[in-house]
Amino acid sequence: MKTQNYTKGILWAAFASTMWGISGTILQFISQTQNIPATWFLSVRTLGAGVILLLISWFREGRHIFDLFKSWRLIGWLFAYALIGLMANLFTFYMSIKTGNAASATILQYLSPLFIVLGALVFKHERPLKTDLIAFGIALVGVFLAITKGNIHSLAVPMNSIIWGVLAGVTAACYVVLPREIVAKHSPFVVLGWGMFISGVLFNLWHPFWSHTPVIIGKLVLSISAVILVGTIFAFSSLLYSLNFAPSAVISIVDALQPVVTFILSIIFFHLQISVMEVIGSILVVVAVYLLQRMGSSAT
Repeated sequence: MKTQNYTKGILWAAFASTMWGISGTILQFISQTQNIPATWFLSVRTLGAGVILLLISWFREGRHIFDLFKSWRLIGWLFAYALIGLMANLFTFYMSIKTGNAASATILQYLSPLFIVLGALVFKHERPLKTDLIAFGIALVGVFLAITKGNIHSLAVPMNSIIWGVLAGVTAACYVVLPREIVAKHSPFVVLGWGMFISGVLFNLWHPFWSHTPVIIGKLVLSISAVILVGTIFAFSSLLYSLNFAPSAVISIVDALQPVVTFILSIIFFHLQISVMEVIGSILVVVAVYLLQRMGSSAT
């Protein structure tokens, strides 16, 4: 029975990772083919996703979705999560795709576990394990090969895209760490809903979705709807459901499917030319994160 549960959890997690991979490819289509401001798109995406998630949470938990606001401490963590985790991550990831491509942006964001270890070293003075250092070394080699194709004198990805991608990795680490105290006391689905909703309100203060609205065409509506449903509702719901059958340490490893799916779809739909060195580099990054998460879960 335990093996069956693990298999079910892994399958649901694999579905979530696939949804995120598809969403990343759609984001590349939006950012590079649709002439829309990033801030307008993110205003629509986050507010739309937040409203839908809170409505789902209301049907599941009723008035308990407001229990989170009974603690000023948790409110502070929630706003930090919404601002530094969600808002910053969505913006940097979008800009990395817009200035580069979804495949490289996904690989760079996938380095977030390494930034979590680095943050623990800087802020908590927790010395990394030997396995962490090995993972760091493998990841650095992998990223070098992925962004240079093995040629130190050239970059396969624009420098501004690399910078945005690294920032996406850092903010993705914040996205994981900041809500831990809230999720320990409240449903992750509710926390995500409020985080998205608050992010949507803040994005709309920056660029209201009714201001300087781009030309609304069918492709744009379908693309944004797909990102909200596929990349947010379906993906996060599947991931949360998978945790009922397998521990987070096992589930997190399956997340390696996301960059693989993004690479495949980028080759199919955007005719992305990938060299052997880029493939090897991407594999090394995935292996490094796998080692980091696997050894970290074993240590705990």
